[in-house]
Amino acid sequence: MSEEIKVQSSSGNVFADLGLANADELLIKAELVRQISNLIDAKNLTQTEAAKLLGIDRPQISALLNGQLSGFSTERLFRFLNALGSDVEIRVILKPQLEFKAQTRVVSA
Repeated sequence: MSEEIKVQSSSGNVFADLGLANADELLIKAELVRQISNLIDAKNLTQTEAAKLLGIDRPQISALLNGQLSGFSTERLFRFLNALGSDVEIRVILKPQLEFKAQTRVVSA
């Protein structure tokens, strides 16, 4: 009577699992927005206050915090993090030849 539920392991990138183009970039943007959201919450900023600090309007901050990433470049998200008082550090690390696939990721300190 009960059907077996098929489960598939994630690749670690939900955007790739959904077959979206630019999945790596979308994952990076999503992680950056998560950091931005955490900083806004930690500073107890309203969306209006956050928008003013970031130099955008309130509907844009709402869109950003609701995951609408298409209007925001990674560079712009870096500037938002800077405006919220966070440094952004980019490191390039040479991969050992035994590891074939390099990756890009956001790591918080």
